[in-house]
Amino acid sequence: MTQDYIVKALAFGGEIRAYSAKTTDTIQEAQSRHYTWPTASAALGRTMSATVMMGAMLKGDQKLTVTVEGGGPIGKIIADADAKGKVRGYVTNPQTHFPLNEQGKLDVRRAVGTSGAINVVKDVGMRDYYTGNSPIVSGELGEDFTYYFANSEQVPSSVGVGVLVNPDNSIKAAGGFIIQVMPGAKDGTIDKLEAAIQAMKPVSQMIDEGLTPEEMLEAILGSENVVFLETVPVAFECHCGHDKFLNAIKGLGEAEIEHMIQVDHGAEAECHFCRTKYQYTEAELTALLEEMK
Repeated sequence: MTQDYIVKALAFGGEIRAYSAKTTDTIQEAQSRHYTWPTASAALGRTMSATVMMGAMLKGDQKLTVTVEGGGPIGKIIADADAKGKVRGYVTNPQTHFPLNEQGKLDVRRAVGTSGAINVVKDVGMRDYYTGNSPIVSGELGEDFTYYFANSEQVPSSVGVGVLVNPDNSIKAAGGFIIQVMPGAKDGTIDKLEAAIQAMKPVSQMIDEGLTPEEMLEAILGSENVVFLETVPVAFECHCGHDKFLNAIKGLGEAEIEHMIQVDHGAEAECHFCRTKYQYTEAELTALLEEMK
């Protein structure tokens, strides 16, 4: 098994920009941490795969957070990523699962819902954050991210994301692609791209057949048309920590911290993203109170 990674590429003489990723191990890590059931695994995995590729479009220390809120039983899906292939994510209701849909596939649309929006917040290292959002149009997520790029960022794009789940709930394969039309692309190039996307196999099938991210883009765009620029390793990584949560506890105010000391004799915090639990003793909380006075 090769490690998860993203490949960045240009096609048709730079008129098309493309990203493709294998994220199987990364989504497995999320599945293990959150005990997600298959439909939830697919929804979370598709969102994290799209998010990590969007992260690869950033530079330096920039990062972004994607929130998918479609009004479905899964609740919110939240993922964030940086420019270096680090991603993490969670869903409100990880034990969400349904019978397969009419196509015999995991019913992600039913879990996500279709009455809501995708919100993207980019931290580009300035004081201002870039925020974009667009309505959920299908609930299958690939189409929803495609719509997001066209509407919120005005970049005609095609987004394909797929997750295959084994009978024992583990992740068999995950990944995807984002293909974008650059300004000034010729009509003929756009026609070729549209025809190629119509004709391509489903993403999850390509990943399941063992295609690498490079081979996936070659299969869609034609190997003679693609130039690969760089690869970025992908991994599940959380940046929570004992001190970060201690800081958050400070924000609860003195009365609440007093209550934790007197009644609970300490505190416990759990990270939404990675499920790590942090314990805080009475002594730590008392010291925190002293600091606040």
